[in-house]
Amino acid sequence: MKGKRTTLETSACAIARSLGVIGDWWSLLIVRDALAGTRRFGEFQQSLGLAKNILTTRLRKLVACGVLTTAPASDGSSYKEYVLTDRGERLYLVVAALWQWGEEFCFEPGQLSYDLVDSQSHKKLRPLELKSQDGRTLGPHDFIPRARGD
Repeated sequence: MKGKRTTLETSACAIARSLGVIGDWWSLLIVRDALAGTRRFGEFQQSLGLAKNILTTRLRKLVACGVLTTAPASDGSSYKEYVLTDRGERLYLVVAALWQWGEEFCFEPGQLSYDLVDSQSHKKLRPLELKSQDGRTLGPHDFIPRARGD
């Protein structure tokens, strides 16, 4: 049936289940903006240029999945704000990894307008690395999925 999406909720793969929660680009861009301090519906809409119905759907899903929560507006108004949960904040690594990958492979030299920098030193971040338990840097062929209990 056209338009029907496969659910990934019961997949045995952690990547598939993760994509079921935050796998569309709008959801990750909402998380990106929330990490940067965006909290209100109108701010998300202005930043993303997203139709209200699509933004509403994505925000509801992120709340239902525990990535965001709603809170009364910090200025005391009747509005609500969207706040990252601990689960949502842990997506900072995914956002940073995508940023760094995009920097390397999606822009021509001089084309990128922003750098991802340390908020204290204002220096560009070092590339993310995957480390083994003993501290070795792992490459793309240095890890495998393994059934638990093996």
